Amino acid sequence: MSDHEGATERTAGDVTARYTEEAGERRLDIQREGRTASIAQNIEGYAMLKVRTGPDGDELERYYGFDMALDHAAELLGVGVDDLPVPEPAEDMGM
Repeated sequence: MSDHEGATERTAGDVTARYTEEAGERRLDIQREGRTASIAQNIEGYAMLKVRTGPDGDELERYYGFDMALDHAAELLGVGVDDLPVPEPAEDMGM
């Protein structure tokens, strides 16, 4: 795990997850093989999670629970949810 410019990043195998807080939201961007799935929540941390096709990508779905958002992100990237390396600051995302 490493910190870069206010972001926290973790890598496991060919999956990299980067947590950032910017533009009024908390965001977890997960990348694998050139594809990105993003999970975003407002900075206060009480709104539903949005799963998008990237940091500024199209919103695909909203979830109350982080586990459901992670499951969707894993499906988009073609990996199991247990293969997603979630940085510690992102572990409390969701309602």
